[in-house]
Amino acid sequence: MNEKKVVMILDAQGGGLGKQLITLIKRELPEVRILAVGTNSAATSTMLKAGADETATGENAAKVASRKADVIIGPIGMVIADAMLGEITPMIACAIAQAEAKRIMIPFSNCDNYIAGVSDFSTGRLIADALKQLKIYLT
Repeated sequence: MNEKKVVMILDAQGGGLGKQLITLIKRELPEVRILAVGTNSAATSTMLKAGADETATGENAAKVASRKADVIIGPIGMVIADAMLGEITPMIACAIAQAEAKRIMIPFSNCDNYIAGVSDFSTGRLIADALKQLKIYLT
C-alpha cells in the first residue's frame, strides 16, 4: 500500500466492536490511519483507548468523517435509521450510505433487524472476515 488510508470505524453503545476492529487493524495494518466515530462518548472513549488515531463523537462527526473515509467499517445497522437502540440517526445512516467510501458492514442481527443466513456466525468470525475484506481492498 503506497499511501495511508483513512478507515472510519463507527460504533455505538459501548464501543466494543470498534475496540476489537481497531486492535486487529493496528496489529495487522499498522500503516492505516483510523478515524473512529462513536455515537456516544463511551463508544468514542473505548475506541480511543484501543488505539484509534483520531476520534469524534456524534451525528455531525459521523457525517464529516464519512466524507473523509476511504473505507467505512461497522455493523450493518450503521445504514439503518434508528438502529442500535436509536443511536443511528437518519442523518448518520444517510451519510454513510451515500459516502463514496467502500463500506464493510458486519451483519449483526439485532435491534429488530434480522439478517437471514448469518445467525450461526460468531462475532469473532464476522470481525475476522471484515478484516480480511479490508486487506483485500487496501492491497
